[in-house]
Parts: sequence; structure tokens; C-alpha cells
Amino acid sequence: MRLKTKLVLAITGLVFVLVTVLSVLYLSQLLRQQVEQAYISNDTLAHQIIFATRNALDAGVRNHPVDPHDPAALREAVATALRQDQGLSALLNSVIRYSPTVFDIAIVDWNGRALLSTDVGEQDQFLPARPDFAEIRNRNLWHVVRVIFGQPRVYDVSLDLQRNDQPFLTVRVGIRSSFLSYYFQPRLFGALTYSGIAMAGALVVAAFLANLALRPLAQISERLDAFTQAETAGELDSDSSDDAVVQVSYKIERLGRRMRNVEEVFSALKENLDQIMSNLEDGILLFTRDARAVLVSDSVERFLGLRRNQVLGAEIHEVFDRTTRLGAMVRDAFDAGVSILQEEITTETGRRVQISLDFIHDDHQSDRRQTLGALLTLHDLESVREIESELELSRRLSAIGRLTSGVGHEVKNPINAIVVHLELLRNKLDGSDDRALRHLDIIQSEIQRLDRVVQTLVDFSRPVELQLEEQDLRNVVSSVLMLASAELETRSVRVSSLLPQYPVMANIDSDLMKQALLNVVLNGGQAMADGGVLEVRLGADPRMASITIHDEGEGIPDDVRPKIFDLYFTTKREGSGIGLAMTYRILQLHNGEVDVQSHPGTGTTFVLRLPLAPSMEVRLRNSLPPGTALLKEPRG
Repeated sequence: MRLKTKLVLAITGLVFVLVTVLSVLYLSQLLRQQVEQAYISNDTLAHQIIFATRNALDAGVRNHPVDPHDPAALREAVATALRQDQGLSALLNSVIRYSPTVFDIAIVDWNGRALLSTDVGEQDQFLPARPDFAEIRNRNLWHVVRVIFGQPRVYDVSLDLQRNDQPFLTVRVGIRSSFLSYYFQPRLFGALTYSGIAMAGALVVAAFLANLALRPLAQISERLDAFTQAETAGELDSDSSDDAVVQVSYKIERLGRRMRNVEEVFSALKENLDQIMSNLEDGILLFTRDARAVLVSDSVERFLGLRRNQVLGAEIHEVFDRTTRLGAMVRDAFDAGVSILQEEITTETGRRVQISLDFIHDDHQSDRRQTLGALLTLHDLESVREIESELELSRRLSAIGRLTSGVGHEVKNPINAIVVHLELLRNKLDGSDDRALRHLDIIQSEIQRLDRVVQTLVDFSRPVELQLEEQDLRNVVSSVLMLASAELETRSVRVSSLLPQYPVMANIDSDLMKQALLNVVLNGGQAMADGGVLEVRLGADPRMASITIHDEGEGIPDDVRPKIFDLYFTTKREGSGIGLAMTYRILQLHNGEVDVQSHPGTGTTFVLRLPLAPSMEVRLRNSLPPGTALLKEPRG
């Protein structure tokens, strides 16, 4: 069934129900009004007859006195008075002749026998009681309808004339139910006629409203056809129904499938874009026409000190503060609509940042002042310098490794030969010359020291085979702090460790990572000659785990800090200069990095960063509560 047909039937049915209900209400009120009017008019008539009867009795009894204690004589006198009264007879005859509802009228005595009746054959006869018409007024509508349109019956409207507070005479006005139906039928037929006219009008109105309601659907169908012009002709004609709603539903469903496909592609592109943005070192912010950030890279936090979710959706005045150099430059450029081409500034913290601001314009618009948005790029020049330093250090360590690998093997053989010949020389002297033996002991001690140095070079340059396993870094940090606790206590160093409640998983060689971390922890403890607090913190961002070790020592001078990872470089009297170089190498083997922040007099902070296990990256990206604190130290 077509929608138009359904609409016509629905509107017609609604009008039918409405007309039926209104008609029933109208007819019921009309019927009750007719019954009430018939009762009132006949009750009034009964009072008139009572009045005329009283007058007739007064005149008759005055002219023919009677003994009131003789019932038979009294009844005979009353009957004679009533039957001879011309006014009463004229009243009864006129009512019978002109009243549309009165069937008969009778005046009965206290025994129920007719004294005077419009039906002459009923005089002096016993008249049985008939139903009281007043009861019809209080019955329900269905009963009233059955009375009026059912089998004809006669109902009485009765009124008593009392004597000494006792019923003396009763006036009965008979009402035939068929008279009521005869009077009510014309109005009933009129109501049914009006109902039929309303139904016919409802059909016309329903058809008009159906066409009017379906007209927008036809327009929607045409627009959907315009959206699906790229579809093949066979697919467009796959539904041959001529129902507008069916066609629109099919086209909307087809567009829904296409939109779902586009949404899947968009989700994949968004995921790839988020992954690219999270790996960028530069801070990138994309602003809309109304200066709201809609695309933000994770690195923005290093420049602004705000988390990525705080920047997304914020306006530019909420992101950049004019009281800072960086904020003032960006805000001024935005307000003026002027691009910034790789301009370098130094922030209040001494960080060198390169700024680029490009406004995006619509090539089809003639007004170049109207922009679609802006792209802001923040490039950390300090990070570039650090990367260059790390590359240089890696090159030096690689060169040292290649050199020591060959030198170690070349020196090892002569050392072994010298040791053998020293033993032969010691045997030949046979303890005869104490001074010579003392010199031999010195030579042997120095050769052993030289052998240890060469062995260290060989071990440092030897390729390391990593035994990678997914480990919880909390266990690694706890184990290292337990190993270093004895030495730290002797130096009056108190350890403050801050470990997260959730596991921080990474693929590492546990032994090598403990060695690398132990070197940094012991160096931190040794840097505090008068004791203090060594703070160790473990945290994670969506990609990297961070182990931060902060001491309260004197700090590292600026001219010394670039050399601390060089092999054999040390500022300690008893240091070997191998520990931090080994730490740096171990972190490189794990695709990690080491950052150092130090200022004389404020202590030193080492940050060891390691890639998280893939399962941990997904958990941190999707499952951690929004308020979870993730440690991420700024670089530089």
C-alpha cells in the first residue's frame, strides 16, 4: 500500500472517528434535551389539570353538599363534579388534540379507578399503574435509546391532589414513546446527513494533505539523485517502486552506506594523522577561521606547558599569553593577519624557538583578507643542537669503538708475551736480588693494569647481543635502588622514589638496563658530598617511558656537560670515565635516549627514555583515566 493511500485512509479514519464522537455527543445531548423537555411540558400540563380539577371540585361540592364520611357518596359527587365541569373537559380535549407527545389523560381516585378520562371507555374502570416517565431522565443513554426506538410503550407523568395530607386524586398524563421517536427522527437524520458530508469532505481534504505532505519528499528525492550522480544506472534503478517514501528510503540507505565507507576511510586517515603528529618533534597547531585549534601535535606541550587536550578547541587568546615573548609575537601576528617566516626568538627560559605562521586562503575568493585558518609551526632549535651533539657523540664513540677494537687485539698479544717473559726472568733471578724483584713486581702490576684497560676497550667495542623481554620498569627501578642502597646510606643520601600505580612495560635487556641505571644512581649519590635527597621518578607518555634521577649536588658546569658521555672522561679523582659512556651506549642499543639538565648549585637531572611495549602504548593512549599523571620532562 502506498504512503499516499495510507495518509488518505488515516486522515479519513481520524475525521470519521471525530465526526462519530461529535455526532454521538450531539445526538445524546439532543435526545436527553428532548426527554427533559417532554417531561417538563407534561409536568406543567399535569399541574394545570390539577388546578382545573381543584376548581371543578370546589364548584361542584359548593352546589351539592356531600357527607365526607361516606366514601361512595363522596366518590359519586367528585365524579359528577369533574365530568360536568366544562372548563376541565375543554382543557383535556385541547391537550389531546394539540400536544405531540400526550397519548391520554386520566383522573383516578384513591383506589385507582378512573373518575374522568379522555378515553370514555376507561371511566369508572380500574387503571393499572404504568411506568413513571421520570425514571427515563435518570437512566443511561443506551436505555433511553431503547425506550424511544424500541417497542412502543406508554409512560405516565403523575401528580397527586391531597386531602388531609393523604392522596385524594391523581392526574395521569400518558406519554407514548413512539411520539418521542417521531419527533426525534428528523434531527437524527439531519445529524447523519451532516456526518456524511463531513466524511466526504474529509476524503477531499485527506487527498489534498497527502499530496501536500509528499511534495517535499519528491524534492528530497531529486536532491538525493543529485548527490548520487556518480552511481551506476543499474544501481539507481535497483528499486522500481513508484512510492516516493520507498524511493527516498532506498536512496538514504545507499547514501548511508557511502557515508559509512567514507567514515571508515576518514577514521583510518585520522589514526594515521594522529600517529604522525605524535611522532613529530616540532609543535604544530592548525587554527580555524575563528582562531580555534583543531589540530595539535603532542610536542606542543614542550613549548607551551599545556597538555594537548587543553589546547584542542581553545581559542588563540586562551593558548598564548601576551605576557610571554612567544605569546606576544603570535598574538600580534594573528591580530594583524601577517605571516611569520621562520623567525627565531629566545624565550624567558633561554630556549631558542623558530616560529612559522602561515595563513590559509581560498584561491577562489577575491578578498585575500578572508582566511580559512592558519598553521603555526614551533621548531626547537635547542633540540636540533642536542641532536647534532648526540650524533657527534655517536660518531666519536663509533670511531673509538672501531679504533679500540683493532688496537685492543694488537696490544693484547704483546702484553701476554711480556707477562710470560717476566715470569721467566723472575724464575732466573731466583730471589737473589731483592731490588730487581721489586722492580719486576712494579712492572707486573703496571702490565696488569694495562691489561685491564685493554680488556675494557675490547669489551666496550664488542657487539652486544640483547636479551629483550617485556619487563615492568617498576621492578627494574626497585631492584637498582635496592642494590645501591648500601652505598647511598654510607654517603647519607636518602632516596625518594615515585613509581606509578599502573605497570610501565618495555622490551629491554634487564641486566644491561640495571647496569645503565645503576651507573646514573651511583653518580648522583657521589655528587652529594654532604648527603641529601636523591629523587627517582618513573612515568610514561603515549610513546616513551621516562626514568628521572635528580640529585642535590653542585651540578655540572656548562663547559663540562657536553663531554660527560665521552669514553674515559671524568671529573672524579677515582673515576674511570666508562660508566656514563656505557649508560649512553646501552640506551642507544634499546633505541632510547639520555637527557641531562644541570645548573651549578641546583643539582643535576638525568632523564632516561625508553620506547614502551606496543601493548602499553595502546593502553596509555586509550585506557588511562584523563587525570592520570604521566611524567614527561622537557628536553634541553
